[in-house]
Amino acid sequence: MGRKVHPIGFRLGINKTWESRWFAEGDEYVKRLHEDQAIRELVNNIVPRAGISKIEIERFPNRVHIMVHTARPGIVIGRKGATVKELRSRVEALTGTKVKLDIEEIKNPDLDAHLVGENIANQLQRRISHRRAMQRAVTNAMRNGAKGIKVICAGRLSGSEMARREWVREGRVPAQTLRADIDFACTEALTGYGRIGVKVWIYKGDILPKAEEEPGATDVYISE
Repeated sequence: MGRKVHPIGFRLGINKTWESRWFAEGDEYVKRLHEDQAIRELVNNIVPRAGISKIEIERFPNRVHIMVHTARPGIVIGRKGATVKELRSRVEALTGTKVKLDIEEIKNPDLDAHLVGENIANQLQRRISHRRAMQRAVTNAMRNGAKGIKVICAGRLSGSEMARREWVREGRVPAQTLRADIDFACTEALTGYGRIGVKVWIYKGDILPKAEEEPGATDVYISE
């Protein structure tokens, strides 16, 4: 049995960053950790169909900064900003501090692993064939510029008596290359036969470090 490493956790501090960015110790750490989880659940419950990929949280001494990455910003904002105002007031009541709420639009949902996984899970819940859903996701991702994609579905696929796993891959998906920009997500489809797990890896290319200039190096001009 192989040992699996989370693709995003493997690259933290290299080309990926943490979704919660703050520092605390002891009981304060536990309190803030549960508070972050409650904030994410609250946002997802208020706008469940907004295509939210991830929610980043930054904490300052007297303020909490929340960035919601969504494919449908109009649903999160609401008519004349009503939904955003409700969201901000409820998060402020939960945290007890001022909240700055930013909505970031996801330009290409077909290249976001979480949204692709949710889309496949929704199709499985509507009794669409898992092979068709997986192949459609792979085709759309490659058409929109992905360098590689891998999708795995596991469970009682098509209502079979015994659980099994099927996967589709196209292009390159380097697992051990740290400079590779790989987006990963894991979701579940709640079907009548039980839960079906969906995992998605999307490879978007390499992120190379910027070349640093040597100290003392200056431009040389030659006069005529």
